[in-house]
Amino acid sequence: MGVKLDHIDIAMLNLLQQDASLGVKEIAARVGLSQSPTFERLKKLKQEGYIKKIVALVDNKKLDKNLVAICMITLKEQSIETKQNFEAQTAQMQEVMEVLCVSGGWDYILKVATKDMPSFHHFISNRLAPIQHIANINSNFILNEVKYDTAFLMEP
Repeated sequence: MGVKLDHIDIAMLNLLQQDASLGVKEIAARVGLSQSPTFERLKKLKQEGYIKKIVALVDNKKLDKNLVAICMITLKEQSIETKQNFEAQTAQMQEVMEVLCVSGGWDYILKVATKDMPSFHHFISNRLAPIQHIANINSNFILNEVKYDTAFLMEP
């Protein structure tokens, strides 16, 4: 990346990862800058790709997405075309929260959220399994979320 992060940039990134609703005024006060240079730094961090997007983290249970599963997938073949096809199809599925290409015994790990077990079964049977070249699907269900964090906290 073109921008070298200093302690103020790091502080701003840490603040936003904890609460993305903070405005420029609040961030400026917390990092000890005026609003204008804070705004310019934030703009630069976005332009350089340090800040990909700003989102709200929503409680899945409030949205009736009570069943969350981690699905490990192996493909029958490892061609670029097969992998691209799998990635494109799963990335478009609303139930799929994350698609991770991994090393080891599995080719992909998916994080999937559905209403309940019948909804999950329908997803697996009618949406995921029909994708060509899937060899195995192994699913584990989240019983209790002990820690959930999206922040990459940094030391200055």
